[in-house]
Amino acid sequence: MPYFLCRLAKEEGQTFSQTFFAPSPQDCKAHFEAKGFCVLSVKRDWKRIRSSGLPLERKIKDKDIITVNQELVALIKAGYPILKSIEIITSRVKNAHLKEILMKVEDEIRGGKSLSEAFTPYENIFSKVYTAALMAGEQSGNLASTISRFVDYAKVISKTKSRIRSALSYPTLLLVFSFFLLTILINFILPRFSDFYADFEAQLPGITRYLMSFSLAVRKNLVLIVALIILLTLVYLWLKKKEKAQVVRDRLKLKFPYGGIIWLESGVSLFCRTLSLLLEGGISLLSAVAVATQAVPNKFLVQRLQKLPDYIRNGESLSDSLKKCGYFPPLALDMVRIGETSANLEGMLIEVADVYDERVQMKINTFVSLIEPIIIIFMGLVVAAMLLSIYLPIFNIIRVAR
Repeated sequence: MPYFLCRLAKEEGQTFSQTFFAPSPQDCKAHFEAKGFCVLSVKRDWKRIRSSGLPLERKIKDKDIITVNQELVALIKAGYPILKSIEIITSRVKNAHLKEILMKVEDEIRGGKSLSEAFTPYENIFSKVYTAALMAGEQSGNLASTISRFVDYAKVISKTKSRIRSALSYPTLLLVFSFFLLTILINFILPRFSDFYADFEAQLPGITRYLMSFSLAVRKNLVLIVALIILLTLVYLWLKKKEKAQVVRDRLKLKFPYGGIIWLESGVSLFCRTLSLLLEGGISLLSAVAVATQAVPNKFLVQRLQKLPDYIRNGESLSDSLKKCGYFPPLALDMVRIGETSANLEGMLIEVADVYDERVQMKINTFVSLIEPIIIIFMGLVVAAMLLSIYLPIFNIIRVAR
């Protein structure tokens, strides 16, 4: 949506200009007329052009959602109505896509919908957990407290994601650098040395001949290799949209050595933390389980957990239902069972989430500490092979010349 520069007049006759973010000039005019201003003119503000169609502009970060909800809690506690609170927050939001969503939410609330109903169309951005938490807060009459709990929940999830990304960033950088170095050596350095060696009619060592043959083959089939990479990328992106392919992919993830247990335990942690949040908000176990299941990122686990509501509806306890679904670790099942028997299920679910968050972090740290020396050794071997392939023929040439 674009910005518009509006020329407005108050009842006293004073005129002033104000910039407003709106879908169209008509919406902009209607907004200010509803506030009691006389709209003299509305024109596009070309000084504030936003590239809202770009991916970076349309991406809403976790910290943006957390900030919006923190401000919403503060305004509600200060006594502001929901509609006025959304208006104030919208006026301060910088992300164009988020501002657009909040303006639509504001219109829905003005039309008579509740806050949870207004956010329902945007569950793919704010998550089903968020709309469920809003609904629980509205039903219990304590919306500010429920949103505060969601903010704490969102902070933990965002911190966990950031921690995983930062732990894997260094090994990824090393791998990319190794590939980049190998590409330069094979495609630019070795071919130049081949012409130099040919002039001396010297017998090249085996490692040099192999690397040069590999370099020539890569350069000769470069177009085919690039086309194949593009084709595989397109096939992956197409399969990524298919639900069955996602289930198969995520099932294979759980079978990866070492990595599978990380994905499983992170899914267990997220499920338990989400379920605890919803139960604390006053949502029934049956409804909370269905929403918490959708919060798990692994589609295969989601498929296995979809039978949970049916088991619980048939009189099974949560721990027994999770055991029937499979893939839930014995320790988590025991802790959930203790929470049920002690009437402290919400608190024990948080304990389960904390335990598995720590386990995941320890495993990631161990993985990073192991992968770093492996990558460094790999890079050393690559560089050593390159140096040998270059210098061994030079030594042969010197020997022939003597």
